[in-house]
Amino acid sequence: MKPVILLVEDNERNRKLVRTVLEYRGYEIVELEDGELVVETAKACKPVVVLMDIELPKVDGITALGMLRADPETAPIPVAAVTASVTPSERERVAAAGFNVYIAKPIDVSTFAETVDRLAGPVEAGS
Repeated sequence: MKPVILLVEDNERNRKLVRTVLEYRGYEIVELEDGELVVETAKACKPVVVLMDIELPKVDGITALGMLRADPETAPIPVAAVTASVTPSERERVAAAGFNVYIAKPIDVSTFAETVDRLAGPVEAGS
């Protein structure tokens, strides 16, 4: 069974890039366009990592992270902030929210995949 990555991203082009890179590495990708259903979806698909955009239409990434951390079943899942906001104040806000790692957009495909593998831990990624 492939390890699952939950991708919370409202931009279709960004989702497609992430899906292409990570499916090639052996992950199954479950996608959401908003943080509203992140806890229910995470409980259902049991992801090894959540990749979370910060700027989302209904429930933003920082709020969605708080929802994940508040639920004992989803609290331990590593969550990466994937965002185009790279100002020092935004980085501080993301770090203070409790994300495991910060990934800047546009993503660097090689370091992005390595970061996801590291967050996923000792799972059999790749086929």
